[in-house]
Order: sequence, then C-alpha cells, then structure tokens
Amino acid sequence: MSLTLLFLGRLEDAAGAPALTLDVARPLTFAEIAERLEPTLAVALSSGNVRVALNGSLVGPGDWTAGSGDELAFLPPVSGG
Repeated sequence: MSLTLLFLGRLEDAAGAPALTLDVARPLTFAEIAERLEPTLAVALSSGNVRVALNGSLVGPGDWTAGSGDELAFLPPVSGG
C-alpha cells in the first residue's frame, strides 16, 4: 500500500525527483510523513507558504491525513509578471 507525493517547481529540485512513493500501513499526518523524508526536503515542505493538495483538493495545515492510494501534491508559491 503506497502514498504518492508530488513536488512542483523548486520543491522538485529539493526532492531530487518529481514524485516519491511511500509505503504506508495507515493514514499519516504531515509530521509523520516529514519524518520519513530527507531533512532538507522536510524543511522545504514545512515552509508556511507551501500549499498542499490531497487528491486534487487544497487542504489546510494539520487538517488532513493521507493513506494508501492517496496523492499529495506540494505546491510552492508562484511568482511571475
């Protein structure tokens, strides 16, 4: 059973890949997911301006758990002009 993590923009650089898959036995909180990641990536994802989408819907910090079959997308702030 697996959980898919997607990284967009600069977060892909921090992760070293556009996506990672984690083996999960039960739903996990963000803190539990962060513990399984490289420290540098966990810090980048913890930034207050990174948004999270769970299965395509934006979720607030701490308002969710993600488990087997779920997809978490981490969205960095967008700039442009």
